[in-house]
Order: sequence, then C-alpha cells, then structure tokens
Amino acid sequence: MRKLFFFLVLLLAVAPLGGQAPATEWRQFRGTPALTGASAGAAPATLKLLWSYDVGGPIASSAAIAGGVVYVGGGDGDLVALDLASGKLRWKYTTGNLIGESSPAVSGDAVYIGDLGGVLHAVSIRDGKPLWTFKTMGEIKASPVVTDGVVLVGSYDTHLYAVDARTGKPRWNVATKGMVHATAGVRDGMTFVTGCDALFRAIRIADGKEVFQIETGAYTAASPLLDGDRAYVGTFNAEMLALDLTRRSVVWRYSQPDTEFPYYSSAALDGGRLIVGGRDKLVHAIDAASGKRLWTFATRARVDSSPLVSGGRVYVGSGDGRLYVLDSASGKKIWEFDTGAGIAASPALASGRVVVGADDGRVYVFG
Repeated sequence: MRKLFFFLVLLLAVAPLGGQAPATEWRQFRGTPALTGASAGAAPATLKLLWSYDVGGPIASSAAIAGGVVYVGGGDGDLVALDLASGKLRWKYTTGNLIGESSPAVSGDAVYIGDLGGVLHAVSIRDGKPLWTFKTMGEIKASPVVTDGVVLVGSYDTHLYAVDARTGKPRWNVATKGMVHATAGVRDGMTFVTGCDALFRAIRIADGKEVFQIETGAYTAASPLLDGDRAYVGTFNAEMLALDLTRRSVVWRYSQPDTEFPYYSSAALDGGRLIVGGRDKLVHAIDAASGKRLWTFATRARVDSSPLVSGGRVYVGSGDGRLYVLDSASGKKIWEFDTGAGIAASPALASGRVVVGADDGRVYVFG
C-alpha cells in the first residue's frame, strides 16, 4: 500500500493536470501542446535570483525545462543546455544562423528549435550533437510542437510543416496565404494555427487535411490557447477573440477603445481567467466565458512576453525590463525584478524555479 501511495504521488508530480504543464517540466513554448501557459507546479512565495547565464546575444526564445536542464536559444544562434540547479553549461549547439522567437521543444532524446535561416534542428539532449535538420524557404519564428511522432512548425515561407520527429523527413505541409508566425496548438489529434492571412485553421495531424477555417479579420502573430471546444487568440486589430471550435465561429471579441494596440503576446488560462499582455503596456485579465474585462495592470513598456500562470499567480515580462509577479484574481503586483534590459521572452516554471531570458543576453533563474 505504501509503495502504491508513493507511486501515485510521483505520477501526480509529473503528469499534466487539466491542461497544465507538470510540476517538474516545461517542455515547450507555453508549457503544453494546448498552449495554456499554465503549470501544475509552484514557485516560492518570495522569489530571489539564484543564477544567471550569458548566452552571448539577445534572447527572444522562451526556455524549455526537462530532466533538470534548461534549454534556450540565444539570438546569436546558439542553443544552450544549462543545469537548472547550478546554471552550469552542459553543452552548446551552434545553428549557424540567428535564432529569433522560436523556442525549444523537448521530446524523447531530442530537443527541437527553428532559426531565422529557415532551418529546423533536432539536437541530442545528451551531448548537443546534431541529429538532423530540415530546411524551409523562410524564417522560422514559430516554436516547434511535438506530437504523435511528428514535429509541427510554421515558416515565413507561408507553410505549416509536419516533419518526422525521428528522421527529419517531411510528412506533409499545408500552404497558407501568409507568413506563419504563430506556434501551432494541438488537441485531440488536430492542430490549430493562426496566420498572417487572418485565418484560424484546423488541420488533422494524421494526414495534414484542413478540416475548417474561421476568419479572424486581422493579421495574427499570437499563438492560440486551446481549452475544450474553444480557442483564444489576440490579433493585430487590437482584439482578443474567443472561437467556438464546434460551431466554427467567433464567440466574443474583447477590445479597449482607448488603447488600440496589437496583441503579440499569447494568452494563459487560470481557471476562468484569460491573462494576456498587450502592446498598450498593459497586462489584461478577461473573463473567458463572457469576454468582459476583469482587471488590467500597467507596466512601463509593451508586453510581448506571454504570461505564465501557477498557484494563483501570474509571471510575465515587459519591455521595461522587469519580470512581474501579479495576483491572478486581482491584478495586484506582488513582486518585480529589474533586469535592466527588455524582456520579450516568456517565463517557464519547473521544480519551483522560474526561468526567463532577456535582451541583455542573460538567462535569469529565480527560486
């Protein structure tokens, strides 16, 4: 009986709960393939800087964490693996191109990342040696997502690609009418992607068949958050949208008439609250059911960083150089840390540690 109890405790510690990343891992951009931005883990009530590491170039890529290792792409083109506990460099892989916002995804024995030369890289997590590369015809700013044995990634060549995770061979691709900047969300055998053609697409992962489209009415760079039969995404038309995936229609539109700035940040879901950053310098909390504003929190610069939610708290960076911790229910500031450089990357959380990169080229780890 005791062995069974400890097995169940271990299972709960590592298994995703309700669309949350497990407590000990943050394997990809937004934590889970559904892109919820939520973690089942928790950070200390009061954070302190534990260590930082200079990767050598501005960091727009958001960290992945798995097996006690932090993986992050530096702007100068290096993918680095750092020990989560100590910050010690385990290995460095050079892509040969610059890395933008594409964030690493860890699956099995490999970590995957795209670069601005249009190349998707698969790298061994053991020693940082290359496993394979796949070339597209445009920049890769989207983050790879691994599911059902394939790596899904969008390219500025207007295509969404499915690549065999083991071999790097193409499975299928879907042509859109614009650049694919956003990361594809995954749920129930389907992948959902927004694009610069103002369309939200649902695509069957097994064969790449497009099942349906929903018109968003605007250029979309943010990635869709998937929850049940709904998707949530922000647009460059200064709106947050709720989409009904069953009726294939827009449920509500949220906007602030006095601050018409684009949404570049991808939303997080905390209970019934959507939390998202805006280029109006605000962090917004929106009722997911109705689209009504719950609260806003003002920073000193635009918020392109995508929020992380955990334990009733919101962790988000701002172009003002600060990492903020907010109360999810009220929007009240609990804590902040000034890096002295803009933060466009999104925070990650695993094993009680919050990880984020900044424009000064440093990875910051708090616990």
